[in-house]
Amino acid sequence: MSNNNWQIRDPLHGVIFISALERHIIDSPIFQRLRNIKQVGFADFAFPGATHTRYAHSLGAMHVASRIFDRIFSDESLSVFDHKRFRQLVRLAALLHDLGHPPLSHTTEMIMPVLKNLERQANHEDYTLLLIRDSELGALINTYFADIGLSSEHVARLLQKDFRDQYFYANNIDYGPVLSQIISSEIDADRMDYLQRDSFFCGVNYGKFDSHWLIENLIKVTRDNKAFLGLRARAIFAFEDFLLSRYHMFVSVYLHHTPVIMEKMLERFFIECPDDFTLPSDPQAYSALDDMNLWHALRQSSNQWARRIVYHEPYVMLAERCESLQVSLDENAVKLAEKGIDIIVARSKSILSNYAHKHTCELFVESESLNLVSLHEYSQIFTRYEKPVEFVRIFVDRKDLVNAQRIIS
Repeated sequence: MSNNNWQIRDPLHGVIFISALERHIIDSPIFQRLRNIKQVGFADFAFPGATHTRYAHSLGAMHVASRIFDRIFSDESLSVFDHKRFRQLVRLAALLHDLGHPPLSHTTEMIMPVLKNLERQANHEDYTLLLIRDSELGALINTYFADIGLSSEHVARLLQKDFRDQYFYANNIDYGPVLSQIISSEIDADRMDYLQRDSFFCGVNYGKFDSHWLIENLIKVTRDNKAFLGLRARAIFAFEDFLLSRYHMFVSVYLHHTPVIMEKMLERFFIECPDDFTLPSDPQAYSALDDMNLWHALRQSSNQWARRIVYHEPYVMLAERCESLQVSLDENAVKLAEKGIDIIVARSKSILSNYAHKHTCELFVESESLNLVSLHEYSQIFTRYEKPVEFVRIFVDRKDLVNAQRIIS
């Protein structure tokens, strides 16, 4: 360890380097809270190794974002100062991109408060921005990175894809789009870390892909004085494998029936006992809550759904169908309800891409003839997997399983 850098050992990436200045951000209570936020909610009820946290993922995302940045800016197109400030901006944005996750990550977003300035229910991204802008963590960014003109507002704007600031410019080129795409896009550091990390800790093969070849073939594309992320055509199959890895992780892990039913029972708990656990609108109070607070509330509650979660007594899956067979399951649900059997119906959907129809920050493929083509036009995988996979499942109490099977047979 040098005087300027610290080393963190990571099971996925080996050594992750952080600077002394970045350590002030990492050691802040708001970021340390992520140690107690599980990355994949209730997934460990099906995959016991999946107890990893948003803390480890955030460090990993920062590491991957640095690798991508170093690759696409290896051409010395930036001055030393611009290279330093852009690289630091990307590292902080990747590090803090999940700062606003509630307990058990996406699992409790169903009870996020309504924020007055939004006039809608908030999500974790809203709280990420609030905590970066209006907390002691934001003040730390403003203090320790002032020498390169980097502020918490710049980090928030990059995550928000709001590039209306000269800070994102160098040599009369707007680098905001490409810097943002490193953090959030069809090929981003967030996915590159969480897919491999979730695959590793869940003990499955679905999330694996050739990250080294993919990163090696990322390029910077400049159009109309704006810089975008691009990919050499020779790595298109690595990209498609990467995209399919995410798709298969959703189908096989994130939408596994066990965490799905645990989440549905938690939803019933929130509906029946709305005051037993709430997420406050105040950012400071919000940042004081983590998984342990939720589990404490569940253990203290006498509600039947809380007891089932705590003692791992979930409803069991009676039937499962995909896509077009949904109607027959609905008919079975009616039959079961008529016989007085309590059921929980869960509908889950998995799509290949969240970005296929969003072209605000386009990605490009550099073809063999060096022409630039839109990634979504170049790869046929988006057309091939355009239709979402939808799961419809019926769950019943274990004591009712045999009778329920007889009713729908």
